[in-house]
Amino acid sequence: MKLCQNAVVTILIWILSCLPALAFEPKAKGSSEGMAYRVEKVADGLAIPWGMTFIDANHLLVTLREGQAVLLDIRSGKTTAINGLPAVYARGQGGLLDVRLSPDPTAQGWLYFTYAKPVKGGGVTTLARARLSGKTLTQWQDLKVTRSLSDTNRHFGSRIAFDGRGHVFFSVGDRGHRPNGQDLTNHAAAVLRLNLDGSVPEDNPFVGRKDASAEIWSFGHRNPQGLAYDQANQRLWEIEHGPRGGDEINLILPGRNYGWPVTSHGKEYWGPLAVGEAREKAGIESPVKVYIPSIAPGSLLLYRGDAFPGWQGNLFAGALVLQHLNRVVLDSTGKPVKEERLFEAMGERIRSLTQSKEGYLYFATDSGNLYRVLPERI
Repeated sequence: MKLCQNAVVTILIWILSCLPALAFEPKAKGSSEGMAYRVEKVADGLAIPWGMTFIDANHLLVTLREGQAVLLDIRSGKTTAINGLPAVYARGQGGLLDVRLSPDPTAQGWLYFTYAKPVKGGGVTTLARARLSGKTLTQWQDLKVTRSLSDTNRHFGSRIAFDGRGHVFFSVGDRGHRPNGQDLTNHAAAVLRLNLDGSVPEDNPFVGRKDASAEIWSFGHRNPQGLAYDQANQRLWEIEHGPRGGDEINLILPGRNYGWPVTSHGKEYWGPLAVGEAREKAGIESPVKVYIPSIAPGSLLLYRGDAFPGWQGNLFAGALVLQHLNRVVLDSTGKPVKEERLFEAMGERIRSLTQSKEGYLYFATDSGNLYRVLPERI
């Protein structure tokens, strides 16, 4: 009898070892705003996961910068390769970038992507959309191939946000060419706003001007790698890389100039000299928050969930160089009043963020790991 019991125990142990999703190992524990949390590792082996979006309650579509995408089951951590992607310019900071499922009910299941499209020996940031059928993307449409060609492989951006009123925003970096920051005739160094079908909204700030691109919503951005739209307050937030110091969080207003490279809080990489003419200047919007030294932001998320009530309305940014999750508390006017740095001991370059319907935070890292943050029940 004892021999049989031992055999049963051995079999059960083997079965459990084959089902890792049943018990995710906690990677970190702590508390914030009086709320206990734990961090679980959901998956690994992802090659620089740039963007991710929930397509249903149990599956994330994850873009990999090298030009591939996978469908990830958050219950098991298993991935399935996605077919139907276009050719991608995956060099330097270019590649397959952000992905978002539009929350707009008129979007009819469209997934929106930004990627570096191969053009004339280089790559340009492009907004596209497609539908997912099984494990294949269908009806791929390039909605806007931006005028942002450069002789560098730097500063493509790019993140996507929706206002829930029929518009999509996406960001483009200055492509490593500083004069683009104040050049309205191309799309570099800007946040662009389009209708969901890729057409230009009639109320965009530069519509009708011959000296400006009609798609531009705001300009003077160095390398914006985070966008988050607050539908409750109808505010668009952006976070961007400064040079050496001077990463910025900006409240984006239509038609405004955010300064790069005329104004900056950073210094030159080659020496202790300030970039630009000044930190602030009349006619240029000042950032609402500046990071010195740089955290190197990789994403931005506005938390709206029930799992962590104390985080309601907070901004979260993944930090690459300083390797943490950056939490910023805003007051009722949108002014940052508090900052918290989470998960520093994990030593991970946090690249991408998203939120589940339960209000759990998910973050992906350049090392290829995917984690989720959920309440620790006491």
